[in-house]
Formats: sequence, C-alpha cells, structure tokens
Amino acid sequence: MKISQLYTYPIKSFRGAALVSSVVTPHGFPYDRRFMVLKVLNDGASPAFRNMTITYFPEMVLFSQDLRLAQGGSSAGTVVVSYLAPDSNTQTRIEIPLVPDTSYLEVIDVVLHNSPTKAHVMQREYNEWFSSRFGYEVMLVYLGSHLRPVLGNLSPNTSKLGNDTKTSWLSILTDHVPFLGSLQAEKLDGITFADVAPYLVVTEKSLEDVSSRLPEGEDMDITKFRPNIVLAGSENAYDEDFWGGLRISSIADTIDEDKPVLIDLTQNCARCASLNWDYATGKASPGESGTILKKLTKDRRVDKGTKYSPVFGRYGFLQSSIREHSIAVGDTVEVSQKNAERTTF
Repeated sequence: MKISQLYTYPIKSFRGAALVSSVVTPHGFPYDRRFMVLKVLNDGASPAFRNMTITYFPEMVLFSQDLRLAQGGSSAGTVVVSYLAPDSNTQTRIEIPLVPDTSYLEVIDVVLHNSPTKAHVMQREYNEWFSSRFGYEVMLVYLGSHLRPVLGNLSPNTSKLGNDTKTSWLSILTDHVPFLGSLQAEKLDGITFADVAPYLVVTEKSLEDVSSRLPEGEDMDITKFRPNIVLAGSENAYDEDFWGGLRISSIADTIDEDKPVLIDLTQNCARCASLNWDYATGKASPGESGTILKKLTKDRRVDKGTKYSPVFGRYGFLQSSIREHSIAVGDTVEVSQKNAERTTF
C-alpha cells in the first residue's frame, strides 16, 4: 500500500488542508486542531460557551483553510481561512498565525468529550470576523502548549499505566488534573482538539464501497471522513477493521530505511451525521448523498462499543520511540499487526 493523501485541520471542524508531507509527532501533525471555535452563550449559562463541532454545526463546512508555512525566521507561518457563503461567488479570507503570541490572551477552561484542558481566547479581530460569517457570536480559542488527556482504552500506553481500561480514565483524571498543561510527561499521552486520537487512517478501497451505495455517477468525498492519512492499495474494503499497526517507509532519501514510522491503530472511528452535509450549502445534502450515514448503518455497525454508529477508519497513535520522522504522499505502508477480532471502543 501507499499513502495517497494527507490532511491537517488547524481549526477543528473546518475543511482540511491537503499536505504533500509532514513531520509526525505523538500529538498529531504539527498545527493539527490547535484551534477551535466556541459559540458564545448570552443566557447566563455556565460555561458561557458551547464547543462547536461539525456534527452539530454543519455551517462549519463553509470554511476552508490552507497552510502558509514560513521559510526560516522566527514565525511558524499562518493558516489562511476562506469563507464562501452559499449562493455567493465571492470568498472572504482572514490570515491567522499558526503560533500566536499568547502573552496577553485570556485563558479559559475547555472540556471536549469529557477531556479537559485550557485554551487562549484569540484577539477581537478574529472573533468579530468569524462572528460576522456565522451570524452569531463566536470566539476562536488556541490550545498553545496545553493538551488534553486521552480517554479510556484509546491509547496504546493505557496498559503501561498499570490500570484496567475501565478505570484508567478516572485514574488519569484523579492523578493528573493539576498537570493538564504539561501532558508531555512520560506517563501520559496528550492530544489536541482532535476528538479522541492524534491520527485517523482510512482507505480508498473502503471509500469505493461507500461510493457504490450512491447513484451511478456520484462518488463519496473522502474529505467528509476527515482523515489524516489516506491509504491506496488495500486488498479489500474494511480490511483496516482488523489492523493493529502500520509501518510506513519513507521515500525520502533523508530518512533512514531502518527507522520507519510506526503507528499503533487502537480503535475504530464511529461516524456521525457530518457525512451527510453538503459542503456547498452547509446543510444536509439533497438526495441520497444526504443519507450516507443511514446507508452505512445497515451493515457497518460492527463495533459493540458504539453499536448505534457505523464504523469507518481507525484511530492511530505514533509509537513512543518515533522521533523527528516525516511521512509523505507516496510512502510505502505495510500492516505491522493484525487483530484476530475487531477492537471494541
């Protein structure tokens, strides 16, 4: 198999930015999901904001993003966010530093999928720009040096903590709540604003199966599955259900062939209504493309831990021994471990 596509999502739930290559880190691709948009609530509720994700806010698909990485110098570069309103031919754009100065930014507590962290509220100019496009008040927050604890049995290091998977999440919170700002500690994994894991791997072969469920001439857009790594050349659709690990050998001459990138695949990715969204309108797609989730529900509810949701793709974690490696489109990929049965989320 080979890597056919790579994607990163600097701002969570906006459309992804395609990559040709990327450094890999234990917390995902650099800059992946380091920002998130929050809806400001003015009803006296606590907290005074709501996490915005593509599942519940389909209008987020109207925002696309591209990286402009700096070539040398002290700046990391910027993410350029473009907004195209439905029935409009005019895009508006804003440029945001990938690594903003947080010295004077307010810090707030954010809890995403029961996983707590802290984040910096970005400056007014950004919040007003996004609020005007959404049509209601929002704020952009930046993770900075903070990370989120990994839930339950998702991490391959769970067993190394000496906890049963049923109690490890509670134990992690009890033991490490005072140290949420420095989750790079040896004992604990940390993730960004990605849902539950640093990497999501999907295959083109499985995508073909999804497209076969649509009327002739229609193809499923793989970006709706929001992958980080797309693989071409797998033998059968959904072979990845049983994959426990991947070995990626770089085509770059600068990488030692004896030191491949190793990714542990620990859990299945359960799917939500975002598969049905029309990226041109920010609403449910018309016709059968707006019923993709229902179509997959018929035979892809294969994980007992998420028995009401269909599965597509596998969540992955970089093996802890991997440091300063890169992967690229065209790299060779082998399955390093196969499971006898599907994992249970």
